[in-house]
Amino acid sequence: MLIDQAKIYIEGGQGGKGCNSLFKDIYNRLGVPDGGRGGDGGDIVFISDPNLQTLLDFRYNQHYKAEDGSHGGSNRKTGRRGKDLKIKVPIGTIVKDESTGFVIRDLDQSGLTVVAAKGGAGGVGNSRHREASEGERGGSLTILLELKLVAEAGIIGFPNAGKSTIISRISGAHSKIAPYPFTTKSPQLGMVSIDEESFAVADMPGLIEGAHEGRGLGDRFLRHIERTRVLVHVVDAVPPDGSDPAENFRKLEKELSLYSDSVALKPRIVVLNKMDLAGADAALKKFKKKVKEKVFAVSAAEGEGLKEMVKEIHKRIKDAKKDQKAYDKDRDESLDWLRE
Repeated sequence: MLIDQAKIYIEGGQGGKGCNSLFKDIYNRLGVPDGGRGGDGGDIVFISDPNLQTLLDFRYNQHYKAEDGSHGGSNRKTGRRGKDLKIKVPIGTIVKDESTGFVIRDLDQSGLTVVAAKGGAGGVGNSRHREASEGERGGSLTILLELKLVAEAGIIGFPNAGKSTIISRISGAHSKIAPYPFTTKSPQLGMVSIDEESFAVADMPGLIEGAHEGRGLGDRFLRHIERTRVLVHVVDAVPPDGSDPAENFRKLEKELSLYSDSVALKPRIVVLNKMDLAGADAALKKFKKKVKEKVFAVSAAEGEGLKEMVKEIHKRIKDAKKDQKAYDKDRDESLDWLRE
């Protein structure tokens, strides 16, 4: 099960106490201050780990504290610094301050790190001709972890359009498949291989009207397609309720536009599924008259038309990457004057 949100409490380690000590010998009967400072407390560090896929562990373990610094010692000995607490999260996790909504870091690549709470400074010892002091408390805050899947293509559509069958056919993902709506309860990731290359594809749970407002948890599911480069809109050619496929297509496209302009403008591949059913050919002709886009007619159940669809997805992903590189280059060139 994909758990994509979690709220946890974190606290940096407390700084160690400064030492209050006097060194005495036959030459210094009054004593010379020689107390060392306390060690700093450890930090709380988040690290993105490619081996993790969910935030499930954070539902059961919600409090995290780094190690405290050791106390200072005599003879100007500084206390040992507390160990950092490194918290591993899946790639695609956004670390937010829960109270303000401020995004501390978007860990959208493998191996990225961010210090979310600093350890407290160690107290000073009396060797510096001052009174020894207590160590400071580490920073603390409530963190909201929000996971957005990192997939290059997202399969979307109304419930029971055949999305799970498609991803199981084209990748190694095994979504639950059944002849009733809402069998997929959470996004599923799969890897598709083509021409000695591969790309990640995500099967999104079925969306319904009002998804952008949260109906059927639609806003949570839509969040996962924000990182995708290409959307694959799957439409049922012969809906069991007798509805018009073209009208269903328009309804979902409207939900995307209401949710986010950036999502609505993503490259789109239109797929009419279940072409093996009676009446599908007539539905395809009618659909093409109403939807003026290239339509891939497939039968996920029979495996027909999927190779052409995968080739198109791969091509669109590569085109999107080229466009992104061109955009990044233009942006860097436009900012060159700032670096001079």
